[in-house]
Amino acid sequence: MSEIKEFAEQIVRTLRAHGHQAYLVGGCVRDLLLGIEPADYDITTDATPDEVMRIFPETYAVGAQFGVVLVPLRDDANHTVEVATFRSDIGYSDGRHPDQVRFSKSAQEDVERRDFTINGLLLDPVINEVLDFVGGRKDLDDGIIRAIGDPERRFAEDKLRMLRAVRFAARFGYTIEPATLAAIRKLAADAHQVSRERVRDELSKMLTEGHARQAFLLLDETGLLREVLPEISAMKGVQQPPEFHPEGDVFVHTLLLLQELPQPCPATLAWGALLHDVGKPPTFRLAPDRIRFDNHVDVGVKMAEEICRRLRFSNDDTEQILALVANHMRFSHVPQMKESTFKRFVRMPRFEQHIELHRLDCQASHGDLTSYNFTRERIAAIPPEAIRPRPLISGDDLIAAGYPPGPRFKEILSQVEDAQLEGRLQSKDSAMEYVRREFPVAAGPSPQN
Repeated sequence: MSEIKEFAEQIVRTLRAHGHQAYLVGGCVRDLLLGIEPADYDITTDATPDEVMRIFPETYAVGAQFGVVLVPLRDDANHTVEVATFRSDIGYSDGRHPDQVRFSKSAQEDVERRDFTINGLLLDPVINEVLDFVGGRKDLDDGIIRAIGDPERRFAEDKLRMLRAVRFAARFGYTIEPATLAAIRKLAADAHQVSRERVRDELSKMLTEGHARQAFLLLDETGLLREVLPEISAMKGVQQPPEFHPEGDVFVHTLLLLQELPQPCPATLAWGALLHDVGKPPTFRLAPDRIRFDNHVDVGVKMAEEICRRLRFSNDDTEQILALVANHMRFSHVPQMKESTFKRFVRMPRFEQHIELHRLDCQASHGDLTSYNFTRERIAAIPPEAIRPRPLISGDDLIAAGYPPGPRFKEILSQVEDAQLEGRLQSKDSAMEYVRREFPVAAGPSPQN
């Protein structure tokens, strides 16, 4: 038994010892029944937040107004169990938060406000008994994603639930029940009401949980894709030159990349794979010789930047995603790269993601891994210290040699590093001699008599 599960069960027992009802609830119960190790554990109880905090003084009151508090494992804020009070919700004017929360003494009433039947199961860990008020066990057995109660009402309460339905269906290989699917299609345009951060996080989960292709097919089928990522929806039907892309259009190609993402997969690599050809639809051109996408990389970088800003990615993640889009076509030039250019290329931050995207791109199209294999072999033939050597000289050395500080320093130091990477310079003395020869100090004004 995992430590966090044991801790969650102990919380249930403690609440019971104080005269309260308490059960494991939601995704952890679903996963336990499926034989999957839950990522986290949630508890539902008739104890109010104040009562929970009195029983567990170290509790974090993160959402007490909604009846939610966190109990940390050994004062560790990174390992917590969520404890939520039975409640019924009244009104959802903003499409996310209830206008009014009424605490309840009924576990069934609490379950009936939740999203899907497979997430509405309760588990009594003391006697290992499942309580099912909404038919979740049967839907779990039958592989069905079904909203609890009226699907339109469930989605009106929180529009993110539409994306969650798609994610769960893809993750577990389940079917979305017809009435639930119809409600998603009807309300898909309301996905704009969901905060961009929540949309980003849900899409990132779809991309990294191992079933990204199916998730994006379902997003397209439900009409959600054109609402949350219209730039990806625009890929559909955009043909590619068959000699390079026998697999089909840009959307088909992108889905094939998503299907082959490694597991586990960094979110930035997954987003780089999704967006690497985002510039193709607006640059499509039927030239006399073949289909062309002029400047699709540059256009794609600008589009990817707008998407990252729209979805509120961190600056670090945005920088990596844009680098993946910007550099994904450079591998075809590796055999012709100068030594210095190649070394600068392969020492880009998180280069392993770049070369993995290139491999995925090749396998999802022509299947030719010549450039991929050549790059790996060329890297293996270079000692790591030769890829990132210590600089031979610095700006201080240039100042000491009489060079006035300024923008010229960047050009001088860059050319010295190129010569070093190519093996033409190997010492500080040779580097300074090179600088004096190639960049003579500008003569000052003649003295006045």
